Amino acid sequence: MAQDFRLPDLGEGLPEAELVQWLVGVGDTVTLNQTIAEVETAKAVVELPSPYAGTITALHAEAGDVVAVGSVLISFDVGGSTDAASPAPAAEAPASAPAAATNPPAEASGTDTAKSEPNLVGYGAAPRTGARPQRRARVAGTAVAASDTAVLEAAPHDAIQLGDVVERPVERPRSTPPVRKFAKQLGIDLALVEAGGASGVITRADVEAYAERVGAATAAAPAETAAAEPFDTRELTQPGAAGVRTTRTPIRGVRRMTADAMVRSAFTAPHVTTFLTVDVTATNELIASLKADRALQEHRIGIMAVAAKAVCLALARHPGLNSKWDDEAGEIVEHHYVNLGIAAATGRGLVVPNIRDAQELTLAELADAIGSLAETARAGKTPPADMMGGTFSITNVGVFGVDAGTPIINPGEAGILALGAVRRQPWEHRGEIALRDVMTLALSFDHRLVDGEQGSRFLVEVADILREPGRAMLLR
Repeated sequence: MAQDFRLPDLGEGLPEAELVQWLVGVGDTVTLNQTIAEVETAKAVVELPSPYAGTITALHAEAGDVVAVGSVLISFDVGGSTDAASPAPAAEAPASAPAAATNPPAEASGTDTAKSEPNLVGYGAAPRTGARPQRRARVAGTAVAASDTAVLEAAPHDAIQLGDVVERPVERPRSTPPVRKFAKQLGIDLALVEAGGASGVITRADVEAYAERVGAATAAAPAETAAAEPFDTRELTQPGAAGVRTTRTPIRGVRRMTADAMVRSAFTAPHVTTFLTVDVTATNELIASLKADRALQEHRIGIMAVAAKAVCLALARHPGLNSKWDDEAGEIVEHHYVNLGIAAATGRGLVVPNIRDAQELTLAELADAIGSLAETARAGKTPPADMMGGTFSITNVGVFGVDAGTPIINPGEAGILALGAVRRQPWEHRGEIALRDVMTLALSFDHRLVDGEQGSRFLVEVADILREPGRAMLLR
């Protein structure tokens, strides 16, 4: 019996993913949950387990292809069985892969078959079947201005006009930040746009098609139009090749995600950065003594781990730095836990996985967690879930020999601390000039949430712990 496996929503709400490599070929026999491919989303490289046990009959994409969620990725001959086998226990699945799969999502349609097939377990929301929730909200008819007729004709079938009001679903349309920005520039309400793909995610193409139907396409911003123009693929060649003067690389994956997040943060949260240079000689002496302790030799305790511990202690006393600005709810959300983001530079771009409940960990446990996150990030195996829900972040620019910088806050957080390089230099110590280990700390914070006084007191407290790590014994 032939079965198709469609690229599922990997739990991030993203409309597409890039196929990194196939781990199987046509004619291969695979078992349930065997890893068949690696795909790269905007956040991580994810291993896809097979939802069937059988023989592969066709591969519908090649390495490097960008595949839309819901598109057929691979076909199987399952030997007469029409159903996928039951999922294996989680322990048997690859560590970095999503949970085991059941049946693949069917094409969006109104048929009973499409409605009855369950979503792949662990892959996020199931693709929509075209039906909308029955609950509706009433919106004043003046919101659609003079183009009521055109808007209603272009809108989904369940956006209907009742007298002088328009009814539309309460559910927030699924889309990405760039698409929402594009729709806003055109003055289009995404609630009236129908997603064209099986994933139910509204794409730029869906917005453009809707805009064309209501005559609003000419309102697109020039920059957006220019960005959509194709580039000369002849220049996609190896850097430095003879006779090549320009190399173009498609912007996607982690690089695209990082760029979108940084632009959104820089132009949403009013950034303030404050600097403080501190003598960390005592911290380095503590680290050296811990490394000499046989009981701790398996833990790679360094300045990053000590700084992480200092941040957790200081956040408990300065909760404004551990909060979130919720614009939609009109509230400031103060966290009573610390999901500590650790910025990691990788060959694919910058990622910021976070350590859950970092405030509960000892210094040695923080060091282990930081090392594990960095290793996983460099391998491109960070699970998407590990890069969501952070409350505060640390970045170590000192490893690159940089003294200081102005870090950009991770979206949804109130602050980020940058650690500069540790320099051995003359410094005032106990009334005399001596050679000391000195580093510069740079704290960027969201001025909507944190006043200058709060930010300064937090930074001074972190610096005091690094200057005299024994002070940590006095804090709780």
